[in-house]
Amino acid sequence: MLSRFLSRCGTQWKEFSEKHFGKILEINRRYRKPRIQTSRWVWATLLFLRLYLLFLVGILFFKFFTLL
Repeated sequence: MLSRFLSRCGTQWKEFSEKHFGKILEINRRYRKPRIQTSRWVWATLLFLRLYLLFLVGILFFKFFTLL
């Protein structure tokens, strides 16, 4: 009985994910490569902003867990 329940849940999850996440994966595949050319300065600036964002999120998590 439990195996049938788990099998049915697995099937339903597969159908749900194919229906909803398939479209997202298709969009991600289509726009994986940028269509515009960027200079090295723009690329470096965007990289710096990504790293800065990760740094800020890290500080946020650190502060959250040290206050617990």
